[in-house]
Amino acid sequence: MRVAATTATHTLKMMSNEDRLLLLCQMVDGEKCVSDFEELLDIRQPTLSQQLGVLRNAGLVNTRRDGKRIYYSLASDEVLQLLQLLYALYCPRDFKTDNTEHLNAN
Repeated sequence: MRVAATTATHTLKMMSNEDRLLLLCQMVDGEKCVSDFEELLDIRQPTLSQQLGVLRNAGLVNTRRDGKRIYYSLASDEVLQLLQLLYALYCPRDFKTDNTEHLNAN
């Protein structure tokens, strides 16, 4: 049980930063690159790179290189399920994004 608590605590700590949580939410509907995040979230590149590095080092996201671009995606179904729960609890019912359809599909 302690191992599970340690894992959960680690994941929740990574999600407790607003920028990191927003980045993870954008990955719910598929992989994104830094320019996608900049456009969607209005977060500047240095902050994006720093927070994406934290998420990658924590094992919450996977990366894939395509030429000069690095694409980021969620690393596990557990992270996806946690994001779905947070969405259900905290996002207004009338809030519509590209993520809404995917979040409600599972």
